[in-house]
Amino acid sequence: MEPSRILVLDAAPGELLARELERLLDHGLSVTLNLRRVADPAGTRAAWAGRMRFTDFDAFDESALIAETVRDGIGHHAIKSRAGVPLRAAFLAAATDAALTHRLRVIGRAGAGTDHVDLAAAARHGVTVTHTPGSNANAVAEFALAQLLALTRNLPDHNSAAHQGRWSTPSAPAVELSDLTLGIIGLGRIGRALAARATALGMRVQSHTRRPAESPVATTDSLHALLATSDVVSVHLPLTHRTRGLIGRTELASMRPGSILLNTARGGIVDEQALADALTTPTHPLAAAAVDTFEHEHARFASPLSGLPNALLTPHIAGMTGSAMTTAALRCADHIAALLGGRPDAVPVALP
Repeated sequence: MEPSRILVLDAAPGELLARELERLLDHGLSVTLNLRRVADPAGTRAAWAGRMRFTDFDAFDESALIAETVRDGIGHHAIKSRAGVPLRAAFLAAATDAALTHRLRVIGRAGAGTDHVDLAAAARHGVTVTHTPGSNANAVAEFALAQLLALTRNLPDHNSAAHQGRWSTPSAPAVELSDLTLGIIGLGRIGRALAARATALGMRVQSHTRRPAESPVATTDSLHALLATSDVVSVHLPLTHRTRGLIGRTELASMRPGSILLNTARGGIVDEQALADALTTPTHPLAAAAVDTFEHEHARFASPLSGLPNALLTPHIAGMTGSAMTTAALRCADHIAALLGGRPDAVPVALP
């Protein structure tokens, strides 16, 4: 029986690349590796020659993605993505065309979240979408705390001053974490991991969640109540049609004076323009924000938050630790192989 074909759009980085490729090959998959984001493409090609095929294209260019997926009318049974390459209706229609020798059956994301996939179109075309929820929970929770500490202790400004040869001292005493109330929006795996760590550091923690009965911390009756009674608000929700624009001008205006907003979830949940306007208004209750996810990312990155001194911005790196990425890459390979082999039990599947 001919092995199932998988196109790896963006392989795991560094030493993890070999482990991911070996896992895919161990599952008996026929691998085509996109070298575009591989650090050493020539070395990788030489090391794996004869064991897989290679290509090189910009997966974020939909026309290039479609062309490579359906090259020579052969097609692929599975697509693996890490960085959230958009997989929309046009791509899904092309990748499942009946004229292809092998129609797309599975999309795997080595990471949490599937907002990069048009799930309704995938369902229409019979494509199963899987991901690795929880694989980066500890990493993102730790990153949120790092964001908070950087802002409450004003580390970016002190670092900049020292590099400029200036000895800066705080204009006012900083607060300790135990002085603050943390409000968590969304109490999934990441939210719970953050709650546990913040509690251990002495913070008062409360949450707003759809399932308050299952919450290990105090809950508020409404989002407004959480925003109005928290010194720090951390967002941990998936991006869906229900959560898009959840935090806008009205919500930001209801926050506690001197408060901080953290977003390591998804761009689009927080209105970036409304956030930028809040941060540039001296009388606004919001004092600072740390944002790791944006409406437009990668080559399309642009944000009204750029250049604001009270906005700590990072390029969607919260979940990028060795442990988290290893777990995600290997688990994703296992999920894809299980689905292709007709073994869907215990594999997380995203539905429209």
